[in-house]
Amino acid sequence: MKDKVATAATFWADIMEFLPPGLILVVAFAFIEHGKYLSAFRNEFIGSLLMICFTFSAGKWVGKSDFKIAWAAHAVGVIAADRIGGGQHVNPAMTTTMWSLGKCTYTEGLVRIAGQMGGGLIAFPLFHAVSNYFSLEPFGGPEFNMDSDEFGTAEAAMSEFLATVCLCFAIYFLNWEFNFGPHHYWIKQFLTAVAIRVLIEIFPTAGPAMNPMLATAWAAFGVGSTFDFPDDFSHYFVYWVSPLMAAIFSGFVYAIYSGEKFFGKKLPIGPLKPQPAVVSSKKKN
Repeated sequence: MKDKVATAATFWADIMEFLPPGLILVVAFAFIEHGKYLSAFRNEFIGSLLMICFTFSAGKWVGKSDFKIAWAAHAVGVIAADRIGGGQHVNPAMTTTMWSLGKCTYTEGLVRIAGQMGGGLIAFPLFHAVSNYFSLEPFGGPEFNMDSDEFGTAEAAMSEFLATVCLCFAIYFLNWEFNFGPHHYWIKQFLTAVAIRVLIEIFPTAGPAMNPMLATAWAAFGVGSTFDFPDDFSHYFVYWVSPLMAAIFSGFVYAIYSGEKFFGKKLPIGPLKPQPAVVSSKKKN
């Protein structure tokens, strides 16, 4: 009996060497509340895979020698990943800001973030293998110098904060405030891709990520050779604490502007946005 258990333990250890760290844990989140949010998990998982494939290949597999082609490929990638994946968040910061504005529950948001992490943890080693097989340039990822002092960490965190705030407001206005007519989806997705690319150029200090999943999934695979989650708190401060605080701050400011509830509460200030006139249903005598 001991021999069988020892063999099973060895087999399990061999399997675990090839699995991304934490993958089993994030998959377990998919079945919270009897799988109520399983479709959301699946969409985020697949959407994250597609997003990384279609957007990180720009400038690596496509448009390597021409930035115009790379930008165009990135824009097409953003649109394709969203369209094929079903309009998922693919970003814990976006999920957090949607939660703050009541667009999803805490539990649904948690499952979505788990799906995003699962997709990211699979994507980087998978597409690295594809790069090696076809002799393509391997993907990179967002990272900054972890050996820098506290001022370097602060600069990276501030960069991620401001970039995430800008991204949040681009998402708010392109999705909820502007109306581009019959071609609204295609135009707003193209402009979203442009906004992401512009922010990458404006805020280069931390990569940038503007997406905690991308930063940690890449760090687990591409930074060093341990194939494990980073053990430096600076990583989590820059790529999780800062963008998630930016997401909540952005939700607060947008709630003041639009009159939306913030964490289920009406704010005592606002809305700044002109509200439609209320037509009385009472008939005149």
